[in-house]
Amino acid sequence: MRKLIFTYLLISLALISPNQMLAETTLNVYLDDFYSKSSKASKILKEIEVNLKEGSRKNVCSRQREAARLGLLANKSLIKAFEEGGTEPPMEAINSSQKRWKSLLNKC
Repeated sequence: MRKLIFTYLLISLALISPNQMLAETTLNVYLDDFYSKSSKASKILKEIEVNLKEGSRKNVCSRQREAARLGLLANKSLIKAFEEGGTEPPMEAINSSQKRWKSLLNKC
């Protein structure tokens, strides 16, 4: 009887664990992508700010557009992460962020 219960537990764990691990891995991929892209976008914008304060306008528009593209991609990854996690994304905040990034994209 113990062997039967032990075997059943092993089979159950083998069937359940990979699915949970895959879901967590996919969620982490989206979250890592979000953090990576949003961090890069913020870094670019800070560099632009420093350059403008120093009086240099070199490549401002192209770098600003790059930051905006990264920001928009980051938002898409965040939405996917929420969906993967099974929760409703905060669309009001995400839409507000999307508007700011699109404004930066189209401003130059």
